[in-house]
Amino acid sequence: MSPPASHRRRSRLLSWPLVFVAILAFHSLAVYLFTRGFLLTRTELDLHSSRDDRPPQGDVSAGCTSWPPPAVDRLVIVVLDALRFDFVAPSTFFPEKHPWMDKLQVLQKLAASEKTSARIFKALADPPTTSLQRLKALTTGGLPTFIDVGNSFGAPAIVEDNIMHQLVKNGKRVVMMGDDTWIQLYPEHFNKSFPYPSFNVKDLDTVDNGVIDHLLPSLHNNDWDVLIAHFLGVDHAGHIFGVDSTPMIQKLEQYNKILEGVIHTLRSLSKPGGTHENTLLLVMGDHGQTLNGDHGGGTAEEVETSLFAWSPKAPPDAVLSVLDHSSCNVDLHGEELCISTMQQLDFAATISALLGIPFPFGSIGRVNPELYALSTGTWVNQTMGTDACTSQNDLEAWMRRYAEVLCVNCWQVKRYIDQYSAASVIGFPSEDLQYITNLYSRAQANWSASLRFTCSSETGSQEKLKEGKGSVLLQQIDAYTDFLQNFAKLARSAWTEFDLWSMAIGLLLMILSVIIQAYTLVKLNTICQPSDQKSASSIIIRKLVFAFALVAIRAASFLSNSYILAEGRVANFLLATSCITSVWHSMVKGKFSVENLVFLLLNIFARFGIEIGMSKQLPAPAITKDHSVSTICKIFGANSCNILLEILPIISLAFVAYIILKCLSHAICQSFLKYFVWCGTIVSYVSIAFHWASETALFSHAGIVQEFGRSLAPRFVYAIGGLSLAISVLYRIFSTSDHLKMNKRITILAVVMLCSWSPTILVLLGKQGPFVALICMTGAWCIIKLQQKCQRESGLSVADPVSVIQWSFLAVCLFYLTGHWCTFDGLRYGAAFIGFDHFHIIRQGLLLSIDTFGVSHILPILSLPFIAMVWYNTTSKDDGLKDVILNNVTQQSLLQ
Repeated sequence: MSPPASHRRRSRLLSWPLVFVAILAFHSLAVYLFTRGFLLTRTELDLHSSRDDRPPQGDVSAGCTSWPPPAVDRLVIVVLDALRFDFVAPSTFFPEKHPWMDKLQVLQKLAASEKTSARIFKALADPPTTSLQRLKALTTGGLPTFIDVGNSFGAPAIVEDNIMHQLVKNGKRVVMMGDDTWIQLYPEHFNKSFPYPSFNVKDLDTVDNGVIDHLLPSLHNNDWDVLIAHFLGVDHAGHIFGVDSTPMIQKLEQYNKILEGVIHTLRSLSKPGGTHENTLLLVMGDHGQTLNGDHGGGTAEEVETSLFAWSPKAPPDAVLSVLDHSSCNVDLHGEELCISTMQQLDFAATISALLGIPFPFGSIGRVNPELYALSTGTWVNQTMGTDACTSQNDLEAWMRRYAEVLCVNCWQVKRYIDQYSAASVIGFPSEDLQYITNLYSRAQANWSASLRFTCSSETGSQEKLKEGKGSVLLQQIDAYTDFLQNFAKLARSAWTEFDLWSMAIGLLLMILSVIIQAYTLVKLNTICQPSDQKSASSIIIRKLVFAFALVAIRAASFLSNSYILAEGRVANFLLATSCITSVWHSMVKGKFSVENLVFLLLNIFARFGIEIGMSKQLPAPAITKDHSVSTICKIFGANSCNILLEILPIISLAFVAYIILKCLSHAICQSFLKYFVWCGTIVSYVSIAFHWASETALFSHAGIVQEFGRSLAPRFVYAIGGLSLAISVLYRIFSTSDHLKMNKRITILAVVMLCSWSPTILVLLGKQGPFVALICMTGAWCIIKLQQKCQRESGLSVADPVSVIQWSFLAVCLFYLTGHWCTFDGLRYGAAFIGFDHFHIIRQGLLLSIDTFGVSHILPILSLPFIAMVWYNTTSKDDGLKDVILNNVTQQSLLQ
């Protein structure tokens, strides 16, 4: 005897969650194959192809007569992390003066008064502008890659050829102090090192004070050739307080005093025979930052940083013929000051030439002529090679030396091109490669003739050199420069390689998974329909079509090159479209729905929150931390705003806790689990309130209470959340809950997960968290009510696809409303240190991930079964629908 139809139908229903898991795995495989196709980057190939063998000096195959000798004996590099260009350049170079400008007066005065030995450069970095990528690019001379951003919190040692490796290989002694990222990248390259932890963005002084303790004493020592001092205060002040803030200005003023001491020490020891007679000082940034202190992207504020170069011993006046005078202005004291521009890509090659070490194998930069000319050692009139000229003026000698350097520079880059093309799967386009090869061949063909011509003793040779491009040496320099700049342009445009086969297979699998997903939804809806309600399926079909249309529009918008910055607005627009359509549809049918109107008003409120949250131009720290309530300051004034910002979040938090506890009391029936989660939730929310209260002026004079609230209270929240998850898992394993229905078990599990995760997410979001939670709860209430109406109208026990899509769009809106962006500078690093002062890669990485995906993925997904709980309450008396939650969760997950 065959089993009843209801039993067969139930068994088929219970199998669909397994189908959903299979589709999810299938889709994950498709995404992996597709992304793997473009993760084969220049860096990966270079790691495999780097070689340690250097071309021997004077190698005739290069066409160069000799390897240029060192131009400096010692090099001091002071790195000011996240140094904006307008921190160094005088305010007269900008349309508007801001409070953070003109604080590094010592650099401006030197550049104006010692024009032949000091220079300010606008240094242009290549994105991504995170510290690890910039340090790696600065030392290897290559272009950074976005795939390396994942290593920013735990950088592996660099195995590519780099200037640090060449320094050690050629007997140079290196001393480092400051940011411990250098030790992660180069663990065995320093004779002395004084590293300090760098990831606690709330700590503005530990790293800087450590550098200060060792910097000036080290300048008096004679046990190093290259000294690196990496300050972090400006970077951390920007992350926490923004650029236009008192801590930022204080840091810049502190750096000005430090640099005054460094310059005074170098000058006092630069007399003939002194320790720093032939030393070059570089003060530079690795990248810039936006007004709210973020970096990682490619905006002008992030890629424009500064480099200041100064030589205690001034080169001859002929250096002015090399320096650029196209960007000059007067400073605050009426002195003329000129600023040059250079690519950070050229840093590694220029430093290598100054120190007389081989260029890194993967370096594609050019030796910058102006930075190279500022070193007095490059103007030493000495012969190079057996056929070199014996009588040359200063400018002739420097130009010939620079041309010789460029000859070796071009030979090294051409050698790298050949190696890269041989090892690469695709390489560069053949026509572009041929063009680059022709440029190199023409430049090398004229090198011997150029040497013979410049050795001529004819009268009037000085006048020929003054003819600029008419000079043979200038033409040779231009030819080498043309080759290097064209290849750098080619590398920037075609640096990433693609595994087209993997991408094609992944794309096909994704399309196939979407088709299977759509078929599964239709089939599941058909199974869920009783035989006498087939006619009502047309309602669901129409809603499915509308929902898929919204998803298709959003999928098409991904093809826009500006979608990364506009995704929040697009999702909000699509959410508003669905709300307006639902309101219009209910009015046409004469059944006006209050829930649709509330959801529409909620969407309008979210729109304004997104505009504030997505703004990258909010310098005020209070607004940056609490985007969704920042408009209160404009309405009630500063004093009232501060009071409201301190009281309203705690009141809202109490309301959120009340709602959660009320739901908790109705959802869990087991006494032990119920009261454990209840008590844990109360303690968590009290700890959050105490944590926020400790940051106010209320406990400003109670140091112990303030320390407990700031550090221990968040840790209580994390611990209780983790313990709740562990207890729920153990209780599920060892308790006898088989007598409970599937619906009840899923509901209990969903509520426990929400109670465990939500306090941690709220404390990481900051004081904006309760407001976001209320928006989320209001949206959930609207969707629950709409689900009920959909069931009453259609008579079908299936999920409303439009409501599920609206829930997905709302999650995207909340992501942007809370101040997140889909860019590297959109990561809220400060959230990773709530409750902690020291960096640990697993702990801080986990907290940062929870903050980033809390309101966009974790809470929305965990809320799906909770939202579906209303189906249990309304259909629990119907035995034929007692597994409705399981199947509706499956449908909702397929639609997400």
